[in-house]
Order: sequence, then structure tokens, then C-alpha cells
Amino acid sequence: MPNERRHLSMVRSYTPADALTLGNAACGTISVFLCLNYLAEDNRRLLWTAFVLLPLALVCDVLDGYVARLNPTRQSVLGGDLDSLADVISFGVAPAVLGFTLGLRGGWDMLVLTYFVICGVSRLARFNVTALALADPGTGKVTYFEGTPIPSSIIIVALLGVAFFTKRIDDNLWFGFYHLGVAGFHPLTIIYGLSGSAMISATLRIPKP
Repeated sequence: MPNERRHLSMVRSYTPADALTLGNAACGTISVFLCLNYLAEDNRRLLWTAFVLLPLALVCDVLDGYVARLNPTRQSVLGGDLDSLADVISFGVAPAVLGFTLGLRGGWDMLVLTYFVICGVSRLARFNVTALALADPGTGKVTYFEGTPIPSSIIIVALLGVAFFTKRIDDNLWFGFYHLGVAGFHPLTIIYGLSGSAMISATLRIPKP
């Protein structure tokens, strides 16, 4: 039974802030599953639910930090890593899968979507490694982000929501579709590339709330 005790002790170590972080991860994961269901069943309600879950993930992401600050004496050892892993799912993988689901499936599209996710992972890893160095000596709080935070991808989700609402989900997704060499490309995918590049920028500094 020692293994069971160790397992349960990890669960007991979760704080209310960690529960919100896990809610963030759950929203992103279910959003991905619903995108896969939509591809199989073509049920618009499934995809609308996938859209709604990502802003809900953002709410959980904002609230987990707020709740953690309310009780600074009960800090979670897992909290920082949990937050980064949840953000990768909800604001990296899920928006990329959403774009793919809505028609960004050309070879170059997939390359750019992969670049976007990799940038998100790299940006979070850099923050985790440099947070201590970036922290204010007096308060111990990180006062700014290097590069745009990964939850900014919710802007892309909003743009795709507009496209889906106007029913412009086809090969002419807003800016058309082109064959470039051996693969296809939707210019709309460029917004993912720009977002990814902004996340890993070392010169762009965003004040941290």
C-alpha cells in the first residue's frame, strides 16, 4: 500500500489554484477532442463548444494566479509547472488543432501550425528558467514577460470564431488557398506564424499584471 499512499499524497498536495490550473488543462483537452468529433460528424454544435472552452480555459488561467495570491502561505510546488503544461494544451495545441479543423490543412499550413506550438513550448520553458532572474529583488514578483504570453493566442481563436460564424470555412478561408511547390498554403496561417514569433521575441517586453 505504500505506492497508494504516495499517489494520494500528491493529490492532497493540490491547492485550490492547482484545481483551477487543471480545469484550464481539461478545457483545452476537451476542446481538442471536440474538434476531432467535428471532423468525424460535422456537427457545428461540437465545434462551437470547442470554441467556448478555450475562453473558459483563459478564465481558469487568470483565476489560478489570483487564488494563489490570496493565500501566499500555501504555495504549491507543482503550481508553476502545472500552469505551463496546461497553457501548452489550451493555448498552444488546442488553437492549432482548431485551425486545422477549420481547413488549414495544407502542408505548409501544418508546418506553420507546428512552428506556433513549438514557439509556445519554448516561450513557457524560457519563462520558467528565467523567472527568478526577471523577478523584482524587492517583491520577488516577475514584472514583465519576454515575448507575448501564450494565452494571447485566444485572439486567433476569436478570429477563427468570426470565420466560423460567417460560414467562411472552405478552401477560400478569408485569404484563399495556394499551391506552393509540393504543398498547399492558406495565407490565414500567417497569423499563427506571427503569433509564434512574437512569443519567442527576446526584445518584446509585456508588463505582467
